[in-house]
Amino acid sequence: MNTTPTVHAMIVAAGRGSRFGASIAKQYTMLQGQTLLQHSVARLARSAYIDKCLLVVAADDRTAQTLDFAIPTYYAIGGTERWQSVQAGVAAISRTGAADSDLVLIHDAARPAVPSCDIDRVVEAAMTEPYGAILATPVADTLKLSYTPPSPQSELTHDHIEQTPSSYIKQTIDRTHTWQAQTPQVFRLGQLRQVLTHVAKQQLSITDEASAFEHLSLPIRLVTGSRQNIKLTYPDDAILLTAILAAQS
Repeated sequence: MNTTPTVHAMIVAAGRGSRFGASIAKQYTMLQGQTLLQHSVARLARSAYIDKCLLVVAADDRTAQTLDFAIPTYYAIGGTERWQSVQAGVAAISRTGAADSDLVLIHDAARPAVPSCDIDRVVEAAMTEPYGAILATPVADTLKLSYTPPSPQSELTHDHIEQTPSSYIKQTIDRTHTWQAQTPQVFRLGQLRQVLTHVAKQQLSITDEASAFEHLSLPIRLVTGSRQNIKLTYPDDAILLTAILAAQS
């Protein structure tokens, strides 16, 4: 196995970030004078393994190519689902002449605070693996599985105003072997292409690329990452990220 493969960086930035609730795509939220996307590219630029970055954007994106980035960027058009955007990125990387044994590093535009040492560590771990490795953190909080009981018709308000269903605790989940996935996630190009083809054929629903490997029982290594590497998902996250970026600068 080639122990020094080329690393091809990809940032998926084709989503809309509906849970964030802003009028602009989440990756263009401004923090400390730059967009999340610019921050995330700059983080990848700090790694000695990365000298350019593929940005996978929406077909109607008119913003990405107007921004200045820390390293050269090139572009691919993403799809409706995340895996479709990654698949488009894999095709674009393959067209550059990349080898199947090369590594594809996939990062979220909404994770602008990943420490550069974590990027290097997950890349180096993936270099020793046949399939790949991801950053993740062991779950520290107590986890609860919930259920929502059906609301009796008699509990409807007089004006039939729709009420938000209440959730209740069903059970506590054992967190002993539970991890919270992060990005970057790093995979062998050829293997990634194959598992994404499987996802497309089987019409699977996946939330990250590692999930595709799980469906085929292919082992992906977990690399402990920093808890500073949070993702901007809800408006309150911007407050935390601003503080983290300020502390890191």
